[in-house]
Amino acid sequence: MDGTTVRVGVLSFHASRESKAILNAVEALGHEPVWLRETDLLVRFTEGAFVLEPDVDVVINRLLLSTAKQPIEAVGFANAIAQFRPIVNAPDAAAVATHKIASAARLVDADVPVPDTALALGTGTLDRIRPEFGDEFVYKTIVGTHGGGAWKVRRDDLITGTVGTRRAFLQELVGVDDRRPRDLRVYVVDGGIEGAMYRYAADEDWRTNVARGGTVEDVTGSLPETVADVARAATDAVGLDCAGVDLIEGEEGWFVLEVNPTAGFRGLFRATGRSPAPAIARLAIERAGGSVDDDRVEALATTLDGSTPSCVRETVEPVETDTPVIGVAERVVVSGTTDTKTVIGRADPSEARTRIGLQLAAAIGAGPIQAGRAGADDGRRRPVVDVVVAIGGTERTVDATVTDRPDSTYPLVLGRDVVSDFRIDVTNRYGERNVDRSRE
Repeated sequence: MDGTTVRVGVLSFHASRESKAILNAVEALGHEPVWLRETDLLVRFTEGAFVLEPDVDVVINRLLLSTAKQPIEAVGFANAIAQFRPIVNAPDAAAVATHKIASAARLVDADVPVPDTALALGTGTLDRIRPEFGDEFVYKTIVGTHGGGAWKVRRDDLITGTVGTRRAFLQELVGVDDRRPRDLRVYVVDGGIEGAMYRYAADEDWRTNVARGGTVEDVTGSLPETVADVARAATDAVGLDCAGVDLIEGEEGWFVLEVNPTAGFRGLFRATGRSPAPAIARLAIERAGGSVDDDRVEALATTLDGSTPSCVRETVEPVETDTPVIGVAERVVVSGTTDTKTVIGRADPSEARTRIGLQLAAAIGAGPIQAGRAGADDGRRRPVVDVVVAIGGTERTVDATVTDRPDSTYPLVLGRDVVSDFRIDVTNRYGERNVDRSRE
């Protein structure tokens, strides 16, 4: 197919800047981008043949399994396409990478160093092994994103084998004493290193995620080859074509924390001035038999074009057709490390962050408490905790501000970190008459 225009489909059900950047890179490289979205996509089996609409020559898999309502459905759907079209980041490999324990198994089997890790399905087994992890260790949900579902806990903190509906595991707390918490993100595409950066934790936090206020530093040019080799080996072990590999340095060397199949670009671009989007686009084009100009790829890597791609239709479906609706007052299932409660929460899109009452936070074992951002009214810093919020069939982990408000009707106020995915019907107050006022 050399010399022929390749139709490159980006399989993505979310309007992320990364998906847009890849589509724009495909077009800038002289090929045809196609956004494979929920509103447009059709898979058929008719007269013994597979039909894909809109049809493409190759697919780039950008499905976010960690936030999908039904991840097994997404994996199966992508696998159906992969049976008939070449695909960058095979669906099964992406699923393994998203599941931290399955991913760790692949890494260990390939002799890639990982921190000591243990998944105990029973609480009794969990209590038996936890002393082996020392005075402080990491407690994580098996599936998570942006640092959500990850806690630094102490030996005597109360924890269980599940957080909400997700199982959780223990992991050694790796680091170098007297150093500000940091880790290393290395972006690998087809065996090449497209960029590398240190990520430093925000003040009074230990997690380094850019989404949580972490700062970044470019180390692409100074990355030791031995560390680059570990990142490549981790990507290969999980079976991915491209990935953001997170590593951490301990007293005994480097360890792989995670291999992310849909890692973001923005933090990397901020640190390095380089975007992996053109390299990902080139990999897909060449996999379909097309060709690109390598100098053009290098030039495009210095920009991150997240504008709306020209291939997107100007007419857009009304928001009401795709966005789930919740009431101003809504039934919410909220989970911490020790328990799950069902409460009536109030949606408040004027608040950026969800707020949880002190009594409810204590009841579900939310924590440990981290120092939060300054309050809007008096400038004081507010304590925050990780909680898992389930509403309208969607579950996500958020940082919730802990408040002690005995005059509040609702023990949970849902901020934009939760309600941005919903349309709020101001006339609907689910269960308002049944609000448990004993929580006030």
